[in-house]
Amino acid sequence: MGTWGSGNFDSDTAADHLSGITERLVSEIAEAMADDPVGLEPDEYWGVAVPCNVELLCLMAEQRHVGAEVPQAAVVEGWKKTFMDVWERTIDGLEPEPGYKEERRAELIRTFDRLAGLAGERAAG
Repeated sequence: MGTWGSGNFDSDTAADHLSGITERLVSEIAEAMADDPVGLEPDEYWGVAVPCNVELLCLMAEQRHVGAEVPQAAVVEGWKKTFMDVWERTIDGLEPEPGYKEERRAELIRTFDRLAGLAGERAAG
């Protein structure tokens, strides 16, 4: 086991643990994207949980810990397109409060773009 510092994430074991967590989040998102699009609607579980998972991946990747892996930017862009297509097609049916639709759309786009940006940074080295 390699240890390179005194921090909670400064060892091979911690990196393996973090990698397992990020892999689970990525796997859940990928499965939700490949499943029935109804599950991604804004009032369905994955319509809420996918953005949460994307946000968690961002938070972990921003720490720059070894093991905090993110998918390639092109994958994230594909997820964003799939998710936002479903969201745009279904949000009006939920009769959102004035202003919510625009604010939520902007937040969703920011979240996916943030992860894509982190993925691009990782790819660039």
